[in-house]
Amino acid sequence: MIIREMTSEDIKSVAEIEKLSFTHPWSEENLRDSFNSVCNHFYISQNENKVVGYIGFTVAADEGYILNVAVHPDFQGQGIGKALVEKTVNYAVENSLAFVTLEVRESNSKAIRLYGYFDFEEVGKRKGYYSNPKEDAILMTRYFNSIKE
Repeated sequence: MIIREMTSEDIKSVAEIEKLSFTHPWSEENLRDSFNSVCNHFYISQNENKVVGYIGFTVAADEGYILNVAVHPDFQGQGIGKALVEKTVNYAVENSLAFVTLEVRESNSKAIRLYGYFDFEEVGKRKGYYSNPKEDAILMTRYFNSIKE
């Protein structure tokens, strides 16, 4: 497994993973627009020549916001999500970010455990954030340099 920066050639594969992973997936056009933003960063996980997972995040000043993380269903449970989150946390450390934050479905216990492994902590909830099915989001944040604001 290789973790590398995403290229424009990976967008179609990432869109397929989106369709398999989310009730409201980003389209290829949404992904392309986000990929082309200078504030956004994407990493993919590659198994041989196949894109099997990805993570996207925004950096604004010294703040990081994870947009999406997804692993192809055929490759889940192999540590790919963990490797992608680790790559993002390492980016945050190397670039002196104050924190990285994200929203996760309240029922997504696997993802909540994964983020907890990387010292993300619950800092709030967003009521009714998700639809189809309607569900609250847990807001989780990892602070760096022991600064909490």
